[in-house]
Amino acid sequence: MNHRRVLRVRRTMTAVALAAGLAVTAGCGGGSDGGDGGDGKEPQSSAKSDGSGGGSDGGRSGAPADGEPLAEVRGGEDITLTITSARRESGGFVTISGKVTNGGGKAWVAPGWEGNESEVALRNKLSVAGAKLVDKKGKKRYLVLRDTEGRCLCTAFGQPVLAGKSKTWYAQFPAPPEGNDEVEFQIADMPPAGVTISEGE
Repeated sequence: MNHRRVLRVRRTMTAVALAAGLAVTAGCGGGSDGGDGGDGKEPQSSAKSDGSGGGSDGGRSGAPADGEPLAEVRGGEDITLTITSARRESGGFVTISGKVTNGGGKAWVAPGWEGNESEVALRNKLSVAGAKLVDKKGKKRYLVLRDTEGRCLCTAFGQPVLAGKSKTWYAQFPAPPEGNDEVEFQIADMPPAGVTISEGE
């Protein structure tokens, strides 16, 4: 009899614990506070920039919803630069990544994107080595990191981007001080793309 009572008590306690766990899980679910639930969309403040200067934040945004870019700008030759991630990494650097799309009618060879330093440009043809990250709060400009042989810690496309095609890219920069998370990504003749740096995982 005692054995049956012990089993009954244990079953009751297990059921109560499971119910409490389900209640906590439901309380942490999505809603209108931008959590992981609901339709997965972020608030309208994460709208992209078209490079025209519209909007009060110059295209800056928080973390994007799934599939939404942090920023998007269009330059000459119908080239679109999209930024999909801007992360502060351990080790004191920031990784910016995205894609470039050639909306023109001919192959695009990234003119000026490798920068105007002759030695760097020579070692990093068809790359994003000439990109800069501007920290307006700290009033500093950061260049793409390079290895000891002068190669950038960034994407080299290798081949021209064909008409109608896209290529992904990344570039790594020294990290601005903690708290200076509003930055502008600049490269060649493209309009500045304002983004907010998020913390890496």
